[in-house]
Amino acid sequence: MSASTHNGEGLEGGWSLVPFNFLHLTLELIVGFVALLFITKALGKTQISQITPFDFISALILGELVGNAIYDKEIGIHYVLYAVILWALLIIIIEKITQKKKASRSFLEGRPTIVIREGKIDYEALRHNKLDLNQLQHLLRDKDVFSFQDVHYAILEANGTVNVMKTPSSSPTTNKDWMAAVPAPSPMPLSVILDGEWIEDNINEANLNKGDILADIHDQNIPALEKVLYAEWNGSYPLYIQTYETK
Repeated sequence: MSASTHNGEGLEGGWSLVPFNFLHLTLELIVGFVALLFITKALGKTQISQITPFDFISALILGELVGNAIYDKEIGIHYVLYAVILWALLIIIIEKITQKKKASRSFLEGRPTIVIREGKIDYEALRHNKLDLNQLQHLLRDKDVFSFQDVHYAILEANGTVNVMKTPSSSPTTNKDWMAAVPAPSPMPLSVILDGEWIEDNINEANLNKGDILADIHDQNIPALEKVLYAEWNGSYPLYIQTYETK
């Protein structure tokens, strides 16, 4: 009888902890939610719309601090608030420093880099920013640019996006620019050489002959395939080619 009574008391004690744990978790979640809401407002919209690598890491750590504090039974609400407020103050201090001290911006926020200058790909800039040609093409397509020939300038921003200044011939036309006859759509530009190597899928897609491509490369006074940084097929020869060296 005493054993059953003991077990019953233990069971009742266990059940009595459940509402308390749920109540404690609910309070911590609400406090953490409200704290993050106010911090987001305090940091400003640029933390979301113009997030830099530092901002991204800061957001991850801030969320991790709140998550660990909430689900750790030994940490109370005051620790949640302390962790959130302290980390937010550090971020705000960094933001103030970058606003007041111009020299600190390139180190703390990063700086934009010109990766295409006057239609020429800056290979060294790509390598310095650990960006390959496939990634650059993807970023350009996000800006509705499907050919390097349409790019006059391309700037890699500190947040990893690319902004493009198109060539005048590829800029959107206005009503005044329309001619009586609408030209046929141009074929999809296909890269056939990247970093000195064949792009087999695109060569097969365009039904091209490698011998013809090599002949065109030699016609443009380029001695070898390995010298080609980028070659693009636009439906006819000559190919659009850029080499590692400035021609």
